[in-house]
Amino acid sequence: MLRYEWWFAGIRSVSDKKKRLLREIYGSGKDIYKKLYNMEEKNFCNIQGLTEADIRSIRQSARNQDVSRQYEAALSEGIRFIPYYMEEYPIRLKEHAGMPYALYVKGELPCEDMPTAAIVGARKCTPYGEKMAAAFAEALAISGVQVISGMARGIDGAAQRAAIQSGGSSFGVLGCGIDVCYPKDNKGLYMDLPSHGGILSEQPVGTPPLREYFPARNRIISGLSDIVLVIEAGERSGSLITADIALEQGKDIYALPGPVTSNLSRGCHELIRQGAGILISPEVLIEEIGLEFSLPAAENSRNHGKNEKKLERKEKLVYDAIGLFPKSLNMLLSEVGFQTTELMCILVSLEMKGMINEISKNYFVRA
Repeated sequence: MLRYEWWFAGIRSVSDKKKRLLREIYGSGKDIYKKLYNMEEKNFCNIQGLTEADIRSIRQSARNQDVSRQYEAALSEGIRFIPYYMEEYPIRLKEHAGMPYALYVKGELPCEDMPTAAIVGARKCTPYGEKMAAAFAEALAISGVQVISGMARGIDGAAQRAAIQSGGSSFGVLGCGIDVCYPKDNKGLYMDLPSHGGILSEQPVGTPPLREYFPARNRIISGLSDIVLVIEAGERSGSLITADIALEQGKDIYALPGPVTSNLSRGCHELIRQGAGILISPEVLIEEIGLEFSLPAAENSRNHGKNEKKLERKEKLVYDAIGLFPKSLNMLLSEVGFQTTELMCILVSLEMKGMINEISKNYFVRA
């Protein structure tokens, strides 16, 4: 009965490796639950690697938890529980050691016969990184690739939103309980993902988003993915942990180059120096992984060009001076040579046309 497996999987202090060993010996979570009251503690201690502390944790959990109530409550909230031995457990995860004993899922799991790609990067990303994450996610989704990420702020969220907005599917791997939305400002994405893919976690229901859970979360992201795209990453970024794990798993890594002066590009440049593929454009990536680049993303690019042609000469001059990295008003004044009043009027016009954004006081980027 799955309710006993639910109980057993939720005992945090006993490692997944020991849980698998106990289940192989006794056959099921229900048998483990019952034998606790009929076997002397010393017999459990004879099991290789099992400590007295492990036994106490299991027994205490059995005494203190209302297994049936908790399990039924989770089912009523649309949470699926998938232990490692079930057929639904992802084949991609079964291929690697150290994967979770069980998964908690809302929505679906990635389709086994469709390609997958992880898109990860900095939480405090630049507008350039956010735009590129969305562009690559859109192209992949339109080409039939499922996008995997961690539903974090910045690159993760931008990529997953772009994937589902373009009609594709995306899957968020959480570093907390499946019933906990983190970060809270991605609540909309959290609500949308189950109907456009799914969200999953190895953490028991109700687990808060503690820092120590996120490196473990990253191994699931890479494990579910055929390739990993790192969009922006500092020298000590968690995205580099994902890339390292992916390399150990034999996955192909791609990194986005950026300005040599940008701290958020240093991690990507190091990956490229070590042999990672270079993300030149969505079209090139799609071709490299053996898929056909679909038309809508290319159409968007052409439409963007048409918008540029509608600009007046001075507007075009200012727009060309603004890039995907923020530029200050003073920098633009020195580049285009206009008076302050005239330049401000042009900037307001470009912003009203949706061509640029003022991301902070007198700092502008392309929209």
